[in-house]
Amino acid sequence: MKIDKEYDVVVVGAGPAGSVAAKFAAEKGVSVLALEKDREIGTPVRCGEAVSHEGIAEFIVPDEKFISSHIDKFTLISPDGTEVTIPLEQKGYMLNRQLFDKAVAEEAMNSGAKFLTNAYVHGLLFEDGKVSGVKVKHYGEEYEIKSKIVIAADGVESRVGRWAGLTTHVDFREMEGAYQIVAANISVPTDTLIFYFGEDVAPEGYLWVFPKGEGKANIGIGVSGEIGKTKSAYKYLNEFVDRKYPEASMLSTVSGGVPCTPSLKKIFAPGIILVGDAARQVNPLSGGGIASGMIGGSIGGTVAGEAVIENRPDKLSEYQERWEKRLGKRHRIFDKVKNGVYNFSDEQFNSLAKSFSKVPFEKRTLGNLFKKALINQPSLLIEAAKIFVMD
Repeated sequence: MKIDKEYDVVVVGAGPAGSVAAKFAAEKGVSVLALEKDREIGTPVRCGEAVSHEGIAEFIVPDEKFISSHIDKFTLISPDGTEVTIPLEQKGYMLNRQLFDKAVAEEAMNSGAKFLTNAYVHGLLFEDGKVSGVKVKHYGEEYEIKSKIVIAADGVESRVGRWAGLTTHVDFREMEGAYQIVAANISVPTDTLIFYFGEDVAPEGYLWVFPKGEGKANIGIGVSGEIGKTKSAYKYLNEFVDRKYPEASMLSTVSGGVPCTPSLKKIFAPGIILVGDAARQVNPLSGGGIASGMIGGSIGGTVAGEAVIENRPDKLSEYQERWEKRLGKRHRIFDKVKNGVYNFSDEQFNSLAKSFSKVPFEKRTLGNLFKKALINQPSLLIEAAKIFVMD
């Protein structure tokens, strides 16, 4: 593939957020190049892989080729073993992220964006204090690629934003330590997401078992940075697997940090915007980032394309405004609710599970669960209520 010396928009990172950003920018009629440091789009997988239908359908038609399981309910398991199953108000999916990420990238390619893998971005170009391109190494060759706008979609470790002078630091207490295995030779329902809570299982976090088809599942855990200082997510997960699934075999393992915090206070600078995990566009309550990252990418790509077409570099500030209106405010509410829920004692989790298990199945909703969970915390109950009435 011929690498041109200049593009209107350069996207660093080809995960879902970066690929969606490339697609929406290309649809504005500007030239777009997406650079992926790994040799293959979609690897490595560092994700629970669960999404709602609504979360991805806005950007790509759900396809069986990248869906591992169809999900219609989730089960919460309290420290004393009480199980509460709740039907999902909208269907969900367990993805095969390798195939999903490729499919999202192909959508961007079909819109006119070019992609280059094994392209390691190791610096930015600047002109008059404005980001004006990237420095890239590709199979040993060094390139300088100029652009009117750079979109940083380089994940939670994002260096690109930091190079541009943006404050990307996250307090370690807000950075959850996560560890996940793909396990085989286990028996789990193929239509249900399972969540475990409790001091002995996942203090200040939760442990999940997400089905990946017959006999397989993602088993993962996220605990706060504060907890991780004394006992790692790895140890908590291995103890759980040894106890619950002693016959399981590990097909793969992955670990990393999840920024469970509201998005960065500033997600743009002259000539650059940040999307997805790089901008901390992760749901602070669940730690999920696929759908919200794609939303951030769509807004960022749209604004970048408009800024180029209108020759208005200052238009990048609209990205922050549009993100705040779409999800930024909601994520701050999620963060407040998270802080309340994660401070629950085992006794509170047990009491909640027992109480909610008495609710008829057809009346069990996530909204009703939060009402019961926060009934003794009026301020948080009000915040939680906002989630279900916001536009």
